[in-house]
Amino acid sequence: MKENRELQGKNKRIKNTAAQVSAGEAVSGEAGSSAAAATCRQLLREKSMAAGFTLSERQLEQFSRYYALLIEKNKVMNLTALTEPEDVVLKHFVDSLYAYKADLMHNKTLVDVGTGAGFPGLPLKIYDPSLHLVLLDSLTKRLKFLQEVSDSLALTSVAFEHQRAEDAGQDKKLREHFDLAVSRAVARLSVLAEYCLPLIKKGGYFIALKGSKYKEELLEAESALKILGGIVTAVEEVHLPGLTDKRAIIFIRKVKNTPAIYPRKAGTPMKNPLSSK
Repeated sequence: MKENRELQGKNKRIKNTAAQVSAGEAVSGEAGSSAAAATCRQLLREKSMAAGFTLSERQLEQFSRYYALLIEKNKVMNLTALTEPEDVVLKHFVDSLYAYKADLMHNKTLVDVGTGAGFPGLPLKIYDPSLHLVLLDSLTKRLKFLQEVSDSLALTSVAFEHQRAEDAGQDKKLREHFDLAVSRAVARLSVLAEYCLPLIKKGGYFIALKGSKYKEELLEAESALKILGGIVTAVEEVHLPGLTDKRAIIFIRKVKNTPAIYPRKAGTPMKNPLSSK
């Protein structure tokens, strides 16, 4: 009996110690997340100003909250390879904002094609709340995460569309419905054009955020743009503050309706692009 009481006492002490360690780890984790969010906020204030964007305190809070939610969800879902505050601030948030043009976007309908973790659509929406935003993605779990972010940030006029881009472009309720389409890090320009231009009204714009090989992609996409009804109106090379890599924002105006056969069935644009080769 004495041995049993001693063993029970020992087990209780072990459980208490384990609970204390677990609680300590939780507190440490929360403190680390809070510190990272604070760092994100300060970096965003500095880097956005350096890039020419002035953010309100509310917007800084929304971006910081977005960062915290992104990093937390990224532990169980593959949303981004970038997790350090400076990387997310520069290469996701500020990079997305470079696509913003008030004369094109204010109070307009915008679809973010292949939105992934919400870039560039959500940063653009945070920056200009008047946007009527649709986030289009083929994975339900990503859209559920983005719904959580939108709710947490108290964003309004944000919708979530679970479809492949090829199917969305043939959907009567979406085809030639939007003033603008944006896309980032989804595919080469010749493929993106087939995804995005069918969704835009005649006179609207497709805005592509591209990396260092944008000139090569522009040449490759000439035939696709001609077939799909788009013309390039501007190419703006941008430089993220403190970085040397080249990026560009390509503005493509839709000047005629896209032929009804485009986009082709799912998978075909990627396998057989409408390239100029």
